[in-house]
Amino acid sequence: MSAELYNAGMLTTDDHSRASAGLRYVYPVVSRRAGGVSVGVNLNPNNACNWACLYCQVEGLTRGGPPPLDLNLLESELSGFLEAAIHGDYLVRHVPPAARRLMDVAFSGNGEPTSAPEFADAVTRVGLVLRRFGLSVPVRLITNGSLLHRPAVQNGIRQLGELGGEVWYKLDRATAGEAAEINGVAWVPEKAVRNLESCAALAPTWVQTCWFALDGQAPSAASADAYCRLLQPLAEKLAGVHLYGLARPSMQPAAPRLTALPVETLQQFAAQIEKNTGLRVIVSP
Repeated sequence: MSAELYNAGMLTTDDHSRASAGLRYVYPVVSRRAGGVSVGVNLNPNNACNWACLYCQVEGLTRGGPPPLDLNLLESELSGFLEAAIHGDYLVRHVPPAARRLMDVAFSGNGEPTSAPEFADAVTRVGLVLRRFGLSVPVRLITNGSLLHRPAVQNGIRQLGELGGEVWYKLDRATAGEAAEINGVAWVPEKAVRNLESCAALAPTWVQTCWFALDGQAPSAASADAYCRLLQPLAEKLAGVHLYGLARPSMQPAAPRLTALPVETLQQFAAQIEKNTGLRVIVSP
């Protein structure tokens, strides 16, 4: 295990640095949505993503995909970190008392995890490590869902579901124009719905939505209505919605344009979603 792991400072919800453990692929964070320590798996260490979200906290974000993965190193890093967290004193030294529990292993990181050709193999390796430790925590995938049409991606998500895991599927807005502005992509609602439906058939799937003001303006009533209309037909197939605000600053050029919304505004939108779709909504300001 890297010496930097033991020299790291205290983890907080305000800092999700991928370098917190001094490792290439594995990084622990205190996750407000997971409710404790989430063991991140970063398949995009080159900071490349196929989307460019305005609120992204990745410094030096570029367009593209990840370099080839060293799966043996990934497995070794995850094993070493879990050894330190379960049998060592890592959690006591680096995690606030209220969060000293391992909540999940999450494919997240500095880009779209499913853009790695080895994604399904990486899920397999994670499953092997968890079984070796006898650790029963969910394996989560945080994804923009754009590559769900690929059989290899579907295979990885199917494996994740078999591990008792779940998917957090990014859906920030429900119109092509808003997605182009917020996520920096030519987004097609019909394709997103198909991919979301496919995802939900492979593993339990939550929609995750970042709701914030842009240039001083909160999302419009029409935007909120479009969001509910898009999700309503899929409601019975989804686990729910994670509705969250801006907890950490964007590292993108658009950062000055973004403003966090009052918690009351998020709660009002959550109530609208629940009323119009029947979906459970969890709010993280």
